[in-house]
Amino acid sequence: MTPPDAPRNRWSDLDRPPLNTAALRRGLLRPGGLWSSLDVVEATGSTNSDLAARATGALAEGAVLVAEEQTAGRGRLDRVWTAPPRSGLFFSVYLTPGGGVPAERWGWLPLLAGVATATGLAQSAGVDMALKWPNDLLVTVHGSERKTGGILAERAADGVVIGIGLNVSLRAAELPAPHAGSLALAGAASTDRETLLRAVLRSLEQWYTRWRDAGGDAAESGLQAAYAAGCATLDRPVRAELPGDRSVVGEAVAIDGDGRLVLATGDGLQEPVSAGDIVHLRGVEGGLT
Repeated sequence: MTPPDAPRNRWSDLDRPPLNTAALRRGLLRPGGLWSSLDVVEATGSTNSDLAARATGALAEGAVLVAEEQTAGRGRLDRVWTAPPRSGLFFSVYLTPGGGVPAERWGWLPLLAGVATATGLAQSAGVDMALKWPNDLLVTVHGSERKTGGILAERAADGVVIGIGLNVSLRAAELPAPHAGSLALAGAASTDRETLLRAVLRSLEQWYTRWRDAGGDAAESGLQAAYAAGCATLDRPVRAELPGDRSVVGEAVAIDGDGRLVLATGDGLQEPVSAGDIVHLRGVEGGLT
C-alpha cells in the first residue's frame, strides 16, 4: 500500500490511467484533416491561456493541447474550473475560420463546440447530454440536471481558442458543487478518456468543416437546428443576468440566426440575449432547477 505522504506520480491512480499521446496522434492526425498537432501535458494552469500564447507565433490551425490536470482552468466570467488529475478531459483547440467566414459569425463557435461534444459523447459514452445556453454541458444524475462540462472561446491572434472541460470519472464526493455532475455518475457506458477525446475531436472536425464550408451560415450547415434540438434552455422560464446589473425574466423561445437566445417577456416583447448568465427557473419567479 502506498504511504499517504508518498509523492504522486502518473500511475498513482490506476482507475485513472494517463493518456497515450502517441496513440491519440495516430488516431487523429492525418493528411488533409483538421488536426495538425496534439500535445498532452501533465499539468498546466490553463490550456486556453497556453494555446493563446502560442498563437502569437507560428501556430497552425488545428493545434490541440490537452492537460491531465488544470490548476487554474477558467470558465466564463473568470470562474475557476478545477478537478482531480486525470478525472476529466481538459483541452483546447485553435481554429482560424479565416476570410471564408465573416467575423460576425464566429460567435457560433462555442455553440458549435457544444453540439460537437454532445454528439461525440452520445456515440462514444452513450450519454444523453443537453446544452445550456450559451456554453454549459448538462447530464442527468438521479433525475436532476447537473453541469458536467463547459466551453470557453477566446480570440487569439488570427483565430479562436476553444477550451472544453469535461468531468468524466468524478465520484460524488469529488464534485466541486451540488449542481455538478460527471459522465460516470450519469451512467456512461465508457469513461475511457482516449475513446471520448477521439470521439469529441472527430465530431468537432465534422461540425466545424460543415459550418466553415457553409460560410459560417448556421442555418445552412444545420448547426442552428441541431443546437436548438439539444438545448435544455429552450421552452422553459429563465432569468438572464445581463451586463450592467440588469436581469430579464421570460420564456426562452428560440436561438436566432446570430446564436442569441430569444426571450419572450411578460410584456409581450421578445428580447434577444447575446451575453449573460442564464438561470433555469421552475416557474417564472420560481427557484433554480
